[in-house]
Amino acid sequence: MIVPRRVALRSLFALAVTAFTGGALGRIATRTPPGAPSGAPRDPLAFDEMYGGRRIRGFSGPGGRPVALVDGRPLHLMRCADGGYVSPIDHYASCPTPLAATRAAVDELGTAQLSRFAAGHGVHTDPTGGSPRGVHA
Repeated sequence: MIVPRRVALRSLFALAVTAFTGGALGRIATRTPPGAPSGAPRDPLAFDEMYGGRRIRGFSGPGGRPVALVDGRPLHLMRCADGGYVSPIDHYASCPTPLAATRAAVDELGTAQLSRFAAGHGVHTDPTGGSPRGVHA
């Protein structure tokens, strides 16, 4: 059976487009984030999103401990015995991930601002009159 030249050229063109698209998408999916050293593994604790009208960010800090920021202010996260995380803002329920714990803190904060002292170990009050949970009205 002889294949007409037009059918063969269309098939080759479709194959080339498919190969190019797959290669380009593969490179995009595996690229490192801007500012990260090339070949660096992706951070499993990293997140950056808007939630409840606030920008929340997270990443691995020193020793692999999670670091969370709410509108640029640090939020202390503590590891629980069950493997979850809690914060001083919402420490009643253990959350499975740092992202979930940060979202729970944002839900608890409502419209209040996170105290600049909320991330300190052992610092539970703001000397300027904030609440013992690190919240300013």
